[in-house]
Amino acid sequence: MKIKILTDSACDLPQNLLKHIEVIPISLLIDGQTYKDTVDITKRKFYELIQKAKKFTGTAAPSPYEYLKKYINDSDNVFVFTISSALSSSYNNALMAKNMLAEQFSEKANKVIHVFDSLNASIGQGLIIMKLKELIERKLPQEQVIEQLETYIKDTKTFFVLDRMDNLIKSGRINKLMGKLVSTLNIKLIMGKSEQGEIVLFDKVRGAKNSMNKLLNLIEMHGNKLEEKILGIAHYDCLDKAMQLKEKARQLFPFKDIIITEMGPTIAAYADKGGLLISF
Repeated sequence: MKIKILTDSACDLPQNLLKHIEVIPISLLIDGQTYKDTVDITKRKFYELIQKAKKFTGTAAPSPYEYLKKYINDSDNVFVFTISSALSSSYNNALMAKNMLAEQFSEKANKVIHVFDSLNASIGQGLIIMKLKELIERKLPQEQVIEQLETYIKDTKTFFVLDRMDNLIKSGRINKLMGKLVSTLNIKLIMGKSEQGEIVLFDKVRGAKNSMNKLLNLIEMHGNKLEEKILGIAHYDCLDKAMQLKEKARQLFPFKDIIITEMGPTIAAYADKGGLLISF
């Protein structure tokens, strides 16, 4: 089964695990300037820009045309993974491009294009792609690959904690007064994804130590068959905290592997410096 794997740049994986995966950039709008994630801005450059930015107006999904350009190739099948449809129009645009291909290129109408709504982002989105590679290596029929991936997507849990609210305030996603109040009181918001892929508040704790302990508690509460799963940890410029979390998780839980990755600009744009996210 010859497969081309596409993902938008909301996916965070270590570079060695992104081999043979094509990334379609999400656009970042900073101080009136548009940057394409992974194309004309590096992680380091983005981190510098966003901290100095007076205005961050958010992100923009890849257009249907950007997906369409990637679909027209010699591969028999295309598997596409997007950030949660509850967070971006990336999924809908990928589907629209699929429909455009079927309508406009009849000779390629037999091409199989499957667009997955990851219901996730960051390392959670990355773990789903890793699962696809595992299923392909097992040489399962395509129908089973799709079915098992859809189940894996529904079962994947994601939680995160933000150390700072600056970028959320700049983008207007959180009230400025509320953001400053939370920061002043050292309150850490424990967020996560719902079954529909929406971001929801799970808890509030005070202090960094309590927030890390809460993430570990959430693994215990929501984890099952952990010996079959990978724990993914994504961080924004806080590798020391990510390593500490990895060691504690290794002591407490039987994950078959734990991987750490750095958040790319698309996710870091909202997570801000010190942000920590886990998926399993």
